[in-house]
Amino acid sequence: MRKGVALRIAENGLVKPVPAELAPIAGTRRFPGTLLPGLVDAHVHSALVDLAAVRAGGIAAVWDLGGVPSALQDLAARAAQPDAQLPRIRYAGPFLIAPGGYPSDRSWAPAGSWREVTSPADAGTAVAEAWSAGASLIKVTAHAGGPMLPQNTLKALVAAATASGLEVVMHAEGPGTVAAALAAGVGMLAHTPWTERVDDTLLRACAGRMRWISTLDIHGWGDHDPAREIAVANLRGFLSYGGSVRYGTDLGNGPLPTGINPREIAALIEAGLTPDAVLTAMTESDSTDLSWVPAGLDLTPDSFATSLATARVLDDTLRPR
Repeated sequence: MRKGVALRIAENGLVKPVPAELAPIAGTRRFPGTLLPGLVDAHVHSALVDLAAVRAGGIAAVWDLGGVPSALQDLAARAAQPDAQLPRIRYAGPFLIAPGGYPSDRSWAPAGSWREVTSPADAGTAVAEAWSAGASLIKVTAHAGGPMLPQNTLKALVAAATASGLEVVMHAEGPGTVAAALAAGVGMLAHTPWTERVDDTLLRACAGRMRWISTLDIHGWGDHDPAREIAVANLRGFLSYGGSVRYGTDLGNGPLPTGINPREIAALIEAGLTPDAVLTAMTESDSTDLSWVPAGLDLTPDSFATSLATARVLDDTLRPR
């Protein structure tokens, strides 16, 4: 296992000492089982889920990838309070879209959760507005079923975000959208592509310049779905060329487990990740949180997803024996 990702169980059945930077969280208590850096879901829509339940289900931090900026700012401030019992929130603010584009035509998108970008000049203003509202990411959309941002406007959004130190995450759905994201310099896709197989040349290029957020379980929610097969195959190819993936579920999109999603983890294993690589995809090196697997983490690939799904965010409410 990669050093620093998970703390192995010691021979006496207790975890090894917690690193100094995480010691204030664990205090002087000793825990049977396994301690991990806090687990992160990198694709959530806070307006559509119960974030307290998300934390109770084992997720220490979330990335909100599209919402009303003022609501997210208030929610992130509440989540930062020590007794909030909410996951820490990193957010992108509104979806930045073409006039009339996705998701302004979707009933699930709350009013104010998108912002139309009308020109390359307007792109800088849109990024500045999101940054002023506390965003640490920028979310843009390209949906082949409706209006899409012209390439020069998309490039201007990426340039403005980069100048502000913000990474761009793009919803790319439909033919040509992944190539458009790559050409514009987008650093992350909000979903593993699922509408068609991505050819090897494009997969290789994406692997060298992008990260993908997984969201594999939104296709079928545990039942057979051809889109899931396409997404898993695309992710397998992307990983084979050295691509980097983050665990994310698109929580709020249908009947997904609230908290850690063992089906998403199992799909990542199916796509070729080892258990250690899944932990890397679910954690952040600068995390100030700890997660705890009371019975100890089972690293056997067939049991890993179920075992990891028992993890809980470590705080003073947990009283291990």
